[in-house]
Amino acid sequence: MDNRSDIWRGVDTIKGRFIELADRVWAMPEVCYTEARSSAEHLAELRHHGFRITENVAGIPTALMGEWGEGGPVIAFLGEYDALPGLSQEADVAEPRPVEAGGHGHGCGHNLLGSAALLAATALKDWLAAQKVPGRVRYHGCPAEEGGAAKTFMVRSGVFDDADIALSWHPHSFWEVSVTPSLANTRADFIFTGRASHAAASPHLGRSALDAVELMNVGVNYMREHMPSDARVHYALLDTGGIAPNVVQAHARVRYSIRARDLPGMNELVERVHKIAQGAALMTETKMEMRIISAVSNLLPNTPLEQMLHRIMEELGPPHFDEADMDFAGKIRATLSEKDIASVYHAIGMEETDRPLADFLVPLDARRNPLIGSTDVGDVSWVVPTVQLHAPTIAIGTPLHTWQVVAQGKSAHAHKAMVQAAKAMAGLGVQALLEPDLIAAAKADLKKRTARVPYVSPLPGNMAPPLDMSVN
Repeated sequence: MDNRSDIWRGVDTIKGRFIELADRVWAMPEVCYTEARSSAEHLAELRHHGFRITENVAGIPTALMGEWGEGGPVIAFLGEYDALPGLSQEADVAEPRPVEAGGHGHGCGHNLLGSAALLAATALKDWLAAQKVPGRVRYHGCPAEEGGAAKTFMVRSGVFDDADIALSWHPHSFWEVSVTPSLANTRADFIFTGRASHAAASPHLGRSALDAVELMNVGVNYMREHMPSDARVHYALLDTGGIAPNVVQAHARVRYSIRARDLPGMNELVERVHKIAQGAALMTETKMEMRIISAVSNLLPNTPLEQMLHRIMEELGPPHFDEADMDFAGKIRATLSEKDIASVYHAIGMEETDRPLADFLVPLDARRNPLIGSTDVGDVSWVVPTVQLHAPTIAIGTPLHTWQVVAQGKSAHAHKAMVQAAKAMAGLGVQALLEPDLIAAAKADLKKRTARVPYVSPLPGNMAPPLDMSVN
């Protein structure tokens, strides 16, 4: 307890710099692989605190690593700082009010995520220096979580091979250990090429790439009845071939996100979608190219780390919100539907409350009905014991990837929650450094989970990080 109290005081001592970092990154939202300014802010903070710096990690210009310490276990903290397109929003207002029409915004709270992870890493570094305990702390600046799978490329490059445990967190409605599974996910573009022609005078000479895309989408929609109920398939049209209806469209492009419970299931589903695309090309006499954009694995849990993190979060307690925090969160809550709020309580298996912010810890054994997404943290969890927590940075029920998240991204309650998340992660880092048995148990848990199905990267061959995917 004394060691955890020491590091929690250490977090409080330096937290101001990292709250400012979170706010600066909030104000410069950059999407998938374009996070030049945001990563530079994190790099400058690492240099300020005396970390050894590695840039251009895994060949990604906006990926970085800071390390401090010698010998002993390696404790890795995973940070993110990418934003989402089209979610520009003013801070601290409870109505849609874009800063820039069509601009980007931190609709998943990654401005907070990276800052708190770096805060935890820095506090642990300071504790190591004061206690003269052997060990290394690393902060991994990970871009492009939103669809770019940067961590998957980093895993493939061996970035985490000698880490003993990895810690992360995510902004959320609740204070809890994250035990929700995630779905393996592949993003792929299907690019159709046909033949242009005058749509009235010589339609028989044209071969429509847009028809091929539409037929592919119809085929995938019919497939939904015949795929596992927990699988997910979504698509977005990137190129419809132009705006002239009297021209047969010679090119068209659709991007698919294909998710399944695990890697084998995902790979099977990807192949089925590929066959549908081939059929659409055959029907329209067009050519089709399938281009994988990114891929991530499902998340593996780690029971020893989850149990210890829960005990630390219980001891630490949730963030202490005041009346002003509750008032602003209540205004945000008023913009949500009853279904928004009910769905998140259903996900954790708890009865609804009238609290606008979560000032309670969700039991580790709650009867959850999880809302499942995908994350490239999944790939890290296959090669190093990994654990995550959620902290209540948003009013209960706020859907992620919305303007409401952006509006709360610089709020006092979000700052309090990110600091509390940093304390929990730093506390677990101390525990792992002082208890070798915890690391050993975590590694044994991972070994058992991967014994029958070892990790194989979901990325094809020597595919390079898609650094230009946000402009394609």
